[in-house]
Amino acid sequence: MAGPQNFRLVALNCRYTHSCLALFYVRNALERHLPDAEIELLPLTINDPYYQSLQRILAGDPDVLLFSAYIWNAVVLHRLVGDIGRIRPGQPMVIGGPQAGFLGDLPAECTLVYGEIEGVDPVFYRHLARRQLRPVYRVGAGADFPFPYRPEDFITHLRNRQILYESSRGCPFSCSYCLSAACSRVIHKDAATVADELRRLLKSRPPLIKFVDRTFNDRPGRALAIWEKLVEIGGKTRFHFEVAPDRFTEEQLDFLETVPAGLFQFEIGIQSTNAKTLTAVHRRMDVERALATIKRLRAMENIHLHVDLILGLPEDDRKSFADSFRRVFSCLPHHIQMGLLKVLPATPLAGEADRYKIIHCAAPPYEVLATATMDHRTLAELFLFGLCVERFYNNRYFPSLWRYLKQTGENAFVFFQELLTLCREREFFQRAATQELMVELLAAHVSGRSDCELLRELLVFDWLRCGHRFLPEIFQGESLADQRSRLRKAMPLSYKPLYSERERNHFFKQTIFYPFSTRALHIAGLDPAGDRAMVCFLEKSNDDLYGLRKCALLPIIFTKIP
Repeated sequence: MAGPQNFRLVALNCRYTHSCLALFYVRNALERHLPDAEIELLPLTINDPYYQSLQRILAGDPDVLLFSAYIWNAVVLHRLVGDIGRIRPGQPMVIGGPQAGFLGDLPAECTLVYGEIEGVDPVFYRHLARRQLRPVYRVGAGADFPFPYRPEDFITHLRNRQILYESSRGCPFSCSYCLSAACSRVIHKDAATVADELRRLLKSRPPLIKFVDRTFNDRPGRALAIWEKLVEIGGKTRFHFEVAPDRFTEEQLDFLETVPAGLFQFEIGIQSTNAKTLTAVHRRMDVERALATIKRLRAMENIHLHVDLILGLPEDDRKSFADSFRRVFSCLPHHIQMGLLKVLPATPLAGEADRYKIIHCAAPPYEVLATATMDHRTLAELFLFGLCVERFYNNRYFPSLWRYLKQTGENAFVFFQELLTLCREREFFQRAATQELMVELLAAHVSGRSDCELLRELLVFDWLRCGHRFLPEIFQGESLADQRSRLRKAMPLSYKPLYSERERNHFFKQTIFYPFSTRALHIAGLDPAGDRAMVCFLEKSNDDLYGLRKCALLPIIFTKIP
């Protein structure tokens, strides 16, 4: 029988902007072993219309279909291969990826490949060419992982998509909830090779390159050398790294202070600050050093920080989870994610589920439902708490408010728990989460406090910093137009710090003016004199991570009208 002429490699991503790194590795491996084959990459998403996806996968009668399976696409993939097996009996389908072995019952046409494509025995390709595949191929570790992309990929498959890049493979940790726990092997490309490959990637000027290394900074000297090279190369591309916060060195931190704002973004897995929990899941971390590092990185104001907590870990109860949240909030990262634990098959934690009385969903993504220390009601409440934090905190809307809570040492868990109660009463989660609605709810939430007026000022300040040219109804008093009219009469024809005589009309047309107390402005990061000051919210935005409006304080002689 003649060998297959057409292989269709199918990705089922979460959204259009995502890409699937595995497809490019598989394509290159197929071309090396079966050079005469025609290979097509087909990126789809799990949110595409199902029937249209099915038709696109089968269009043109490909000889072999190859899929990459993950927990986020497993349900759709299982449905697809089942339907393909029924409507096209005998259609060879190969499934690889971390979730390949846990899809449940599959058609006889499916072949599972476990492990890295670089480690596949050549016999697999001979069987593939003859379409005489075994049900299962177990793969050894690959010796290396060569650069997966070629120039034309960036104008076809990767156009307008995130670019994933792997500079190391494996993880130095053995967290029991992670698939990496089964393998302690870590392979690193040397810094010079990484620099060369990144230059090739940057020729296409992508907006974002996401390093998929499980712990990018596990070798501090190597990580620093790569960061230094990226700063040297320059450009507008942003770089995303997963980092361990307790593995930073002083040399790294000193360098990171010099990095241009927005160039790097760090994803930091704290997961829990509870010592019992960290021991139970075999996660080695110096919690105090980790939190201190996050605070130091946050103070630099140039690197976006995304910190993860996991809800439903062994030995974690409501009190310890609340403490983890409170301690992470005190670092004021830009984003706090609180995801449910996923009890993945073949992980050590899955084998310990009975020990910790873990109940989890039977189907992907296997979310936890209850544990020995958190019943389902508690988990459900904390999940909704996380959703409340996601809506109100993980944006640029209220930075001064959060800074105030930190400065006063207020218990942030209690603050958000009480806010959640109000959100449920007002059916917030059934409504569009606009900034105006969130301001209204926060104003109502703080209305009975002794510091209510100060908090309302901070809400107004943050609202205007976001570029709004009107005030929400709850803050209506003297109109913004009246403030502008008063100042237009009081200020001179030319005021060099802000405008020239020629620019005066444009300045007053585009600028918003509002008076604030000195205390509110100190919290917001300004340094006024006197009891109150007038703030100009200028047309231009800051070149920082939030992109908020630039501000200027007016001298008192201009803000008081006889």
